[in-house]
Amino acid sequence: MLHPTNPSFLRSVLFVDAVTCAAMGALMTFGSGLFGRLTQIPPELLFYAGLSLFPIAAFITLVATRPVIPAAGVWLIVAGNLLWAAGSVLLLATGWIAPNLLGSSFITAQAIVVAVLTKLEHGALPIAVAPLRAGR
Repeated sequence: MLHPTNPSFLRSVLFVDAVTCAAMGALMTFGSGLFGRLTQIPPELLFYAGLSLFPIAAFITLVATRPVIPAAGVWLIVAGNLLWAAGSVLLLATGWIAPNLLGSSFITAQAIVVAVLTKLEHGALPIAVAPLRAGR
C-alpha cells in the first residue's frame, strides 16, 4: 500500500484524479439529459462542464506519466481543482441554479472529492520533488 511519504503516492493520486475526472466527464456529458432531470441541474451546464473534464483528465494523465512528475504541472492541477471546488460551492451559494436535494448533494459530494484529491496532491508534491532537489 502506498503511503503519503512514498514518492509514488503522488503519481497514484494523479491517476485517481484523472480516472475520476474522465468518469465524471462521461456521466455529465453523455447523461446530461437524464441526470439533469433527476437533479434539476441544467443539462447544458452538465454537458459542457462534463465535456471540459476530458482534456483535463488527459492533462492530468500526461503529468502523471512523465518519468519525473513536473512540479509546475501538479501546481496547475492543484489550482484547477481548487477553482473547480470553489466554483461548485459558488454555484450553490449564489443560487445561479436551483438543483433539488439530489443535485445539491451531487455538487457538494464532487466538490469534496475534488478538494480531497487536491489536498493529497498538494501534500505529496514536496515529497515527490525532494529527490529532484537532492540530485541537483
